[in-house]
Amino acid sequence: MRHHGAMRILVVEDEQLLADAVAKWLRGDAHAVDVVHDGAAALELLGLHDYDVIVLDRDLPVVHGDEVCRAIVDSDSTVRVLMLTAAAQIEDRVAGLTLGADDYLTKPFAFPELAARVVTLGRRTRATAPPILRRAGIRLDPHRREVYRDGRYVPLSRKEFAVLAELLRADGAAVSAEQLLEKAWDEHADPFTNAVRIAILKLRRKLGEPPVVLTDPGVGYRIA
Repeated sequence: MRHHGAMRILVVEDEQLLADAVAKWLRGDAHAVDVVHDGAAALELLGLHDYDVIVLDRDLPVVHGDEVCRAIVDSDSTVRVLMLTAAAQIEDRVAGLTLGADDYLTKPFAFPELAARVVTLGRRTRATAPPILRRAGIRLDPHRREVYRDGRYVPLSRKEFAVLAELLRADGAAVSAEQLLEKAWDEHADPFTNAVRIAILKLRRKLGEPPVVLTDPGVGYRIA
């Protein structure tokens, strides 16, 4: 299994088949992944969502990848940039890193390597987060994708795991359904869907008694 701590990732790649393949691989690791095919669309989404990592093709239409990278650096965003390019010369890699990219990967590349680099960058983004999340007898390991309650292993789906992780990170504070959609699903999730409510119901059932996932009416959900 290839599961790690779930993140929200933006893939910006003008070759649609490659972009879809990268997104599919990353979603297999339980990440929420948005995909766009030009730099202008990337800048638009970066202004709307908080991403952990952006997988950024350098040679993009409309707005060049270099300009997207500069905009990220100038905005003081915490998103980490993994730059992709077909240019494999040392000077090209140096130029990309000088722009502010956190990592650089040349095409063609192996999907496991890309995924590993994304995870490494995501860890830097969440450097202050505890490696193991604990509350109310729950122990969640984001890197091994394991959950235990009072020593009992709790098998969860990818979305259930991502939802529980966000609730635990809130440390007892309520998390709205909108926030959970933002972190655990991608931009195509319908804000009026019952997906969050269904995931919460399944979490409650799997975590068992006494109930530990509580509802604050009109506010959201929290861990007792």
